[in-house]
Amino acid sequence: MPVRPRHTEVDEPVDRMSPLDAAFLHIEDDVNHMHIASCAIFEGPAPAYDDLVDLFRGKLPLVPRYRQKVHFVPGAVGRPVWADDPHFRLDYHIRHTALPPPGTRADLHRLMGRLMSQQLDRHRPLWETWVVEGLDDGTWALISKVHHCMVDGISGTDLMAVVLDTTPEGSPPVADDWRPADEPTPTALVVDAVADALVSPAELGRWARRGLRAPKRIAAEMAATVQGMGALGRRLAPNVPLSIEGTIGPHRRWACACTTLADVKRVRAGLGGTVNDVVLAAITKGFRDLLVHRGELVGPDAAGTAIRTLVPVSVRTSGDHTYNNQVSAMIAELPVGIEDPAERLQAIRAQMQDLKDSHQAVAGNVLAELAGFAPPVLLSVGLRTAVTVMRRAPQRSVNTVTTNVPGPQIPLYACGREMLHYYPFVPLSQGVRTGVAILSYNGEVAFGVTGDWDTVPDVHVLAEGISSGMDELLARAAAAAPPASGTKRGRRRS
Repeated sequence: MPVRPRHTEVDEPVDRMSPLDAAFLHIEDDVNHMHIASCAIFEGPAPAYDDLVDLFRGKLPLVPRYRQKVHFVPGAVGRPVWADDPHFRLDYHIRHTALPPPGTRADLHRLMGRLMSQQLDRHRPLWETWVVEGLDDGTWALISKVHHCMVDGISGTDLMAVVLDTTPEGSPPVADDWRPADEPTPTALVVDAVADALVSPAELGRWARRGLRAPKRIAAEMAATVQGMGALGRRLAPNVPLSIEGTIGPHRRWACACTTLADVKRVRAGLGGTVNDVVLAAITKGFRDLLVHRGELVGPDAAGTAIRTLVPVSVRTSGDHTYNNQVSAMIAELPVGIEDPAERLQAIRAQMQDLKDSHQAVAGNVLAELAGFAPPVLLSVGLRTAVTVMRRAPQRSVNTVTTNVPGPQIPLYACGREMLHYYPFVPLSQGVRTGVAILSYNGEVAFGVTGDWDTVPDVHVLAEGISSGMDELLARAAAAAPPASGTKRGRRRS
């Protein structure tokens, strides 16, 4: 992302949110917190606080959004815009804390849940980072929290790669002559919004003219969209009632699990499927254990039980390093009723191929693009009304969310300390009491499990079930395809 130039007398173009970015902002309330986050564990000892602040300060010119805040257009006649924060203070966004002795991982998990239960301050840039000392094994943590309207999962990992170093020696700070541009006035926000609204019909006309010049391509895209909407609609039919869905409160619990990419590939080689199929099979075992623990997965009909998960899909093109959201979604079913781990994997493998052929992600992306032509005031009111309705009328179409993000496959460093583990956090929304985020980093695959504090006190059962699911799959893969002589097992790290 290019460095924002210093302010001049020439008016700069308004940096307006995309419809999808604005949607993440509009659906947030005191219960639905729309921030994504991560918890990174580094080798010790922890650096001095001022040294870490200097690390961030030296990279800020590469991430202009970190010094910008949201401005809402009066009357919601346009989508919100980003503008420089004239009162930006880096030490406000980088906080310092320590765990009380003994500083166990359970203590860190509780801190993570507590921090994720707090909304970001909308009067300031929508991010914060916590330096956490006091872990009992001598390591320290960096908890990074950023609003979903700023980044999607993939660009969020890019941000971490920008701020951190790729060598222990680090890199020199980037030259920085930043001065905040003047804040837009309410009148200017309205005028710019009206001008954008006048451009939208012209954009629609250009889209139509492109269709006339390439009718076969547009016809194929429309056919795929219609097919995808049909498939998406069928998956929105109500599912059987389950305790993992329903209304949520404002507080969160968090737990994590991990495996290695080598072990995931070993399962793939022995039992078939893709890396994503194997990961979903392990998560399915976690949800199965959770439902069995709650006494829900019992009886002769349990074998056919499945839970529906929203699976975000990136539509970001290769080489695109902008930080706005570029995601669509599919709805998959996790066959928790299948007891045999190999059969679960094969059922997921077949289903995921069907989902790719169904074009659900294409349909979701088209719907998101069409939202750009809706009047912003209607989009804002509509999204907030939908959240209110979901609070009062529980939905059973989607039971959970599972998001898989590829992270950097090289070691990263903060002030010379290597990042050992990189755990993700996924937000919850009304009707969804649990969610699982998957993040790969430097040969490790980490699972971050989010639960509603009031209704998911057993979030650890789900996390432990994911680890158990990987162990089962590894055992079956070893039996199906014994490793060749001299092959080393992937290193499992906790």
